[in-house]
Amino acid sequence: MTSTPRTLWWLAGLTALLVAGSLLASGLQDVRADMTGAPAFAFLHWNLFLAWVPYVVALVLVGLNRVRAPGWLLAIPGVVWLLFLPNAPYLLTDFIHLGAIPGAPLWFDVLLIGAFAGTGLLLGMASLLLVHDVVGSRLGSVAGWVLVFGSLALSSLGIYLGRFPRFNSWDVLTNPDGLVQVVLYRLGDPLGNPFLLSFAVAMTAGLVLSYLLTWGVGQMVVRRPIGRVAQPGA
Repeated sequence: MTSTPRTLWWLAGLTALLVAGSLLASGLQDVRADMTGAPAFAFLHWNLFLAWVPYVVALVLVGLNRVRAPGWLLAIPGVVWLLFLPNAPYLLTDFIHLGAIPGAPLWFDVLLIGAFAGTGLLLGMASLLLVHDVVGSRLGSVAGWVLVFGSLALSSLGIYLGRFPRFNSWDVLTNPDGLVQVVLYRLGDPLGNPFLLSFAVAMTAGLVLSYLLTWGVGQMVVRRPIGRVAQPGA
């Protein structure tokens, strides 16, 4: 597929929507900081920055795919994308802070955290939509959907590791021993933590439903895959 005006406008519109959501969330945080005199939710800015990483990497993958880059070259940013993908829907778990930090009405904090969480979720689903199309164009439809369900299940586990044992994406490089120990311990007794199982199942189900909605909207808007290379005579 060539870079048609329709596709380019769709990507530009999607990115503009994500930027607008980020600006709205950041603006609400700034308003709260002015109201209370303390940036109590300033950590949400960092979480949102991390949520942008998989989307930006997904755009890189789309660009590489369009110029017919070799598979090994796509694999490098692909690994980075998978490692950082959980950071996007991770923002949903920041609702755990609701009501814990005084200084603003509860409804305002719901709106504030919701703006960050909604933008983070959309960043994750949009990045998966782009990568899904790239993998589908390279390896076929079945491989594309395997990527979707596999990456969402792994993201659910990544969200758990980030929220509760407090690991980060870069711990794969900076603290691999600690991360591997926790993972191996859980694998050795997979049924020993009912909360982890219920959390992973519920989160995966929610993410799958969110993605199917995103994918359906993308199909209706674009009607043609986003990252495919041009076919002869197209």
